[in-house]
Amino acid sequence: MTKIGKSDSVIRVEEFLRKELASSEVKELQKTARTAKDAANALNVCLGAIVKTLVFYCEHKGIRSPIIALMSGDRTCDLDKLKDHLKLCGKISQMDAFEVKKITGFTIGGVSPIGLKNALPIAIDESLFRFDEVWCAAGHPFFVFHIPPGKLVQITKGIVSSNLGVGKEN
Repeated sequence: MTKIGKSDSVIRVEEFLRKELASSEVKELQKTARTAKDAANALNVCLGAIVKTLVFYCEHKGIRSPIIALMSGDRTCDLDKLKDHLKLCGKISQMDAFEVKKITGFTIGGVSPIGLKNALPIAIDESLFRFDEVWCAAGHPFFVFHIPPGKLVQITKGIVSSNLGVGKEN
């Protein structure tokens, strides 16, 4: 296997982990983790143990405000519930790849919930708590880190929602 080498975004995630958890364990994968299914296969874990970092914006009166939903890999985000959960007005839409990179500092497929370029409101799917540890992108599609869901809430300052996601749980 040829090592890819750590990009600035992966290093930013490692530094955040070191600062917040006194640990910087980021794992390089042999296969891409660009999608939740790819990550689950590469790590040999349940799809639900993969954290999807979804970036949206809420548009109200011509102002677009970015928000993040951290979803279990086997769930989809209910946008109406996300809006209610974060007490937002307006229409919620998913950002395109260019906007995601500009707002988070990460490329789609490697968007980490930590080390973000800008502080953003974060909603967290409670179904992640089915697992002792979950896996998150670490700034690049070939790099991930694992963390207990409670610690993820703590370091992201996210708000947990019991009804954010829809779909089959495994």
